[in-house]
Amino acid sequence: MLDPKLTDEPARMAALERYEVLDTPSEPSFDRITDLVRSILGVPISAVSLVDSGRQWFKSLAGLDASETSRDIAFCDHTIRQRAPMVVTDAQEDARFRDNPLVTGDPNIRSYAGIPLETPDGYNIGSLCAIDTVPREFEPGQIAILKNLAALVVEQLELRRIAERDHLTGALTRRAFLTEMNRAIALFERHERPASLLLFDIDHFKRINDTHGHPAGDQVIRGIARLCTGLQRPSDSLGRLGGEEFGILLPETAEEDAARAAQRFCEAIAAAEIPGPPPLRVTVSFGVAELRGDWPTGESWLAVADMALYEAKRSGRNRVAVARHGASHAT
Repeated sequence: MLDPKLTDEPARMAALERYEVLDTPSEPSFDRITDLVRSILGVPISAVSLVDSGRQWFKSLAGLDASETSRDIAFCDHTIRQRAPMVVTDAQEDARFRDNPLVTGDPNIRSYAGIPLETPDGYNIGSLCAIDTVPREFEPGQIAILKNLAALVVEQLELRRIAERDHLTGALTRRAFLTEMNRAIALFERHERPASLLLFDIDHFKRINDTHGHPAGDQVIRGIARLCTGLQRPSDSLGRLGGEEFGILLPETAEEDAARAAQRFCEAIAAAEIPGPPPLRVTVSFGVAELRGDWPTGESWLAVADMALYEAKRSGRNRVAVARHGASHAT
């Protein structure tokens, strides 16, 4: 009987999206694994391949210069449809692959061994694969090594997912939030897709800690994060950037709409009572910065929003300031 988790594509995609890893930069923890595969199995190419809805995207690819391929030609798309390793000893003799452009042209794949990357809840989100340009048999011991390394890839994905979330609020960590910002910058550079950043912090937060104690401060931070999560769109990202400072990344949003969103968040927080003990009311100040071409990194974009946030604080707090070409305007 076929495992239903091998055919439930929406659930498989949800499992992949949970890791928030697609289109992220290369990371040494994954590159070391593909380098090990090449060294131990003696193959020229190895990849950590994640199968998206219409493409396979490489979190790590050693021995080849590419970032993704169409899913319909991906060997790994076949691998994720089964629990067992997929081994192809000669692609030119395999009816599934002999006309594949990856076989008939560059990189001239002739043999392949792939292990499904199975999540803890049983969904195959991609594969760890070894690729050669000559026909070959893969020995049982080599497949066993590949299985162990595939398990290590999933473990790294799990550790990465845990490390990206702030333990107090569940929001993205600063590092993970900057990754999302850099992804938005890449989309802006390639396709001119707009995005805006809302940067805010809690007004007079030190006074809350001094008056009510640090547990009350934590309670306020959790409450504000929960409120923002309820107000934001599914496509938005909330990050805790440090202490009482947060960021909200708004994709596909230009300055005017971003300022309106910031005002909505600002008013909702001011109107809310953070559950106690003791129940508390707080305000926040916002800096808004639409992405522009002269802010090429997440850190530079963040710095511009931070200047707007400073203007909101300086002009009275509990308000929104918008960064406009080197100046900020408070509302």
